[in-house]
Amino acid sequence: MKKENSDLTKLRNSLDKIDKQIISLLHKRVEIVQKVKKLKQSKNISIYHAEREKIIIDNLLKLNQHKFPDESLVAIYSEIFSVSRKIQDDIKIGFLGPEATYTHLAAQKTFGAQASYVPLYSIRDIFVELDSGHIDYGVVPIENSTEGVVGYTLDLLTDFNLFILNEIYLEISHNIVSKEKSLKNIKILYSHSQAIGQCRTFIENNLRNVKIIETSSTAEAAKRVLKKRHSAAIASKLAAQLYKLNILAEKINDNLNNYTRFLILGKIPNQMKQKLKYKTSLICGIKDKPGALFELLEPFRRFKINMSKIESRPTKKKAWEYMFFIDFIGKLTDKNVQKALKIIDDKTTYLKILGSYPAAKQV
Repeated sequence: MKKENSDLTKLRNSLDKIDKQIISLLHKRVEIVQKVKKLKQSKNISIYHAEREKIIIDNLLKLNQHKFPDESLVAIYSEIFSVSRKIQDDIKIGFLGPEATYTHLAAQKTFGAQASYVPLYSIRDIFVELDSGHIDYGVVPIENSTEGVVGYTLDLLTDFNLFILNEIYLEISHNIVSKEKSLKNIKILYSHSQAIGQCRTFIENNLRNVKIIETSSTAEAAKRVLKKRHSAAIASKLAAQLYKLNILAEKINDNLNNYTRFLILGKIPNQMKQKLKYKTSLICGIKDKPGALFELLEPFRRFKINMSKIESRPTKKKAWEYMFFIDFIGKLTDKNVQKALKIIDDKTTYLKILGSYPAAKQV
């Protein structure tokens, strides 16, 4: 027994030494970040650098070789990045509020615990506050794997002169939360339209006769439940925890492989100087004539550019007139992209580049 205790003590002493080394290295990292802060301030460089952070993570994962859990390593460095940004400036992140929405979760996953988060009532408010400089970055939903594109976000990307800096995919797991203790007691169901659409089968099978009321967010739905008897909300477990609600049913979404893609928006575009897999987004309008769409898409084929998404939206200026939202793999500084965009510019009535940003790994 004494030998076992002695061996354990030696191992713990070794861990203590390693912890001291980690702390010492973190201190050195902070010292360098202080110098980075001065350089960025002198050159008016953005605090959040999605491209640089993606490079660091990719390099660390290669060094790691799965010996330490990859997901945990990413989480640790997310907080290290968060502290580094905090040292440089207290950045404000706007998200679709209130707290505990999925947009809030996406924002936290991107910017970590040290950022200042600003809950806003609508997606439009995020664009307005960012455009006016009241917040530094905004996080907005753009599409869901079950319900498709968030059309309102596309419309606002057209209206405001902002740039996409990054994208993130977040797994969405819906739950029925309530002050009640049984589904049998539920007469009113609150939630966001997207969440309701993603849980149609469960609602039809279990809550067919309840009154459904749409809210601005899933977290707002959870807040409504606090004030109304015999009501429930479709929301996250975080919302249930925050508002102290019972979870009456878990993972009720029709498609358990349910993800939402979020965009990180800012006022200064990425530098596009890193060796990364980039995605570029643009919005354009085409002439009302036969073959116009083919002419728009043909340069992507000619210059071997992989177009990952195309979505049409009404312009709301003229009946049956449409804009096209396009994602493709590549960045604006690539020669083949520049050649394709030059041709596309001549074929369109309107062309707006939304930015090039690190392409997230699709799930």
